[in-house]
Amino acid sequence: MSTTAVPVGRPDQAGNGTTRRWPAAIWTLMVGTFLVRGLGFTYPFLPYHLNDLHLSTRTVSTILAVFGAGWLLGSILCGWLADRIGHRATLITAMLLATAALPLLAQAQAVPALFAASFTAGIVYDASRPVFTAAIADTFPEDGVRASVNAWRHFAVNVGAAVAGTAGGILAGPIGIPALIWINAAACALFALLVWRFLPAADHQPHPHGGEARSGNYRAAMGDRGLWILLLASLCALTCAASLFSSMPMLMAEDGLAAADYGWTQTANAGAVLLLSPLLNRWLSRQADGPKPMTGLFAASSIVLGASMGAAGFASTTLGYSATAALAVPGEIVVFVAASDLLNRLSPPHARGMYAGIWGTTLAGAVIIAPALAGWAITHGGGQLAAITTFTVGLLGAALSWPLAAFVRRTQPEPTHD
Repeated sequence: MSTTAVPVGRPDQAGNGTTRRWPAAIWTLMVGTFLVRGLGFTYPFLPYHLNDLHLSTRTVSTILAVFGAGWLLGSILCGWLADRIGHRATLITAMLLATAALPLLAQAQAVPALFAASFTAGIVYDASRPVFTAAIADTFPEDGVRASVNAWRHFAVNVGAAVAGTAGGILAGPIGIPALIWINAAACALFALLVWRFLPAADHQPHPHGGEARSGNYRAAMGDRGLWILLLASLCALTCAASLFSSMPMLMAEDGLAAADYGWTQTANAGAVLLLSPLLNRWLSRQADGPKPMTGLFAASSIVLGASMGAAGFASTTLGYSATAALAVPGEIVVFVAASDLLNRLSPPHARGMYAGIWGTTLAGAVIIAPALAGWAITHGGGQLAAITTFTVGLLGAALSWPLAAFVRRTQPEPTHD
């Protein structure tokens, strides 16, 4: 799915103004992430693939939710493995598994086989995200540099997803969606080769007493009510954002629109990203540097996402769906920047990596909830009910920002007076 964040500086410039060259390992992960997202046709076109198999709306939504369940497990599992066997071994294993699992998904026709293949494909589909996050934390000790590299990472993911939607829409008709999934598998194989060639074998050094520290930090994080509220608010907002890849293609299929038409919605989304990112970059950077937490902007982004993706329930043409995809972009950009700001303010300095890993599960959770919610709404009330439920979820995310603001303020240091 689209995970937009705005770069806060040049790739070789830290957030604090100091110049920092990226090592080859970071460039490899950046290029590989863009590669598997730019050719990541599987998830955005899976609803159309399942629809071509003449499955019911309920079955399609359930298979998509199973894919999301695999995504959630993969996020946790790959992060855990990155700490224990290293970034290189984890990524090579995951990408080789993806190379084997995606073709099975492309060729499967029986529902049990589709469930198994979707779950396995979900585990490895976003495997690079937790590994890349851990690599950034291990490579750059300064928070400003980490923020800059993370922003460029999210930007690469977003542009890659837009490329996949556009190219997939163009190619789906001539070569078919199963062939697109095979191309996705080939991209994963190439990523594994890049990692094998350019990532050093000793890419991770365990932290002294790391197991005990992680265990203590984990227990403390699970008792942090502010973090829980942020997780719930993020889950609501990201569920709306995930509708771009779940409810929208399902609604378009109900209206008789083809995968090529869905590709145009991704083109509109990509165009809006490229247009709005430079305009919002400087302003959002100033907001993040300010003393006030970005709870208000988070609430606004959740409402924008709920309203824009909810409006898809009333669309019936490619132009209408493309307009809703473009209107969602400001919310996409702001929600990730605001969530990162709030997470940094809530996180203890010694547990920022763990807090970030826990927050990352909200994206996988949204991938589970969005198709299940869309399938239920379309089955019981059509596009109008899908619109109402999506907008309601966006409003709930905004409402949770109010108690979240109180928890964030409690974590801020008291002002000093000379």
